[in-house]
Amino acid sequence: MIYHILERSAVAPARERGEYRAASLATEGFMHCSQLQQVLPVANAFYAGRSGLALLEIDAARLHAALCYEAPVHPHSADAAPADHELFPHLYGALNFDAVVRVLDLPAGADGKFTLPVELRSA
Repeated sequence: MIYHILERSAVAPARERGEYRAASLATEGFMHCSQLQQVLPVANAFYAGRSGLALLEIDAARLHAALCYEAPVHPHSADAAPADHELFPHLYGALNFDAVVRVLDLPAGADGKFTLPVELRSA
């Protein structure tokens, strides 16, 4: 499984269209995704304090677009800096929504930081 953070308000339109296109697909040529252990560092580095977010759990085997594991493109904050060898999943095309297994809420705590949704804590 891979994961993608997005605005909760984008989920229903994507489900209706059958696909989701993050803004980064147009600007960078791919959609940023994470492996499970990367979700919290990414969420806390780039989305801290934000509300109205969802986390897509995606079955990589069901994707139509190419998925590549690559080094991060953007510099991360010191808290989220991955190890030199850590690779992130990048989706080079639209996310076909039938590859989404679950849509989970991703609320920030009172301190603005995230914890994994309960459904993923034992994964």
